[in-house]
Amino acid sequence: MNNAKMKYFEEEDILYLTISDEPEANSVEINPNITVELNNSGELIGIEITNASAFIRDSILESTQGKILNLSSY
Repeated sequence: MNNAKMKYFEEEDILYLTISDEPEANSVEINPNITVELNNSGELIGIEITNASAFIRDSILESTQGKILNLSSY
């Protein structure tokens, strides 16, 4: 996984994570914002996140709020 790279396309608001430089053989939509790309063996080689700025912001907020709620219950 030392070939991992990240590229952000600001105009389209797409974040692309490359895990391998292998050619894409298939892709699977995980949810409306995330598509994973697979090689011939079905192994993950890339992840595309659309509407990335809002998706990441919302994910961080959810995670942070969940941890704060867990901390406040002590």
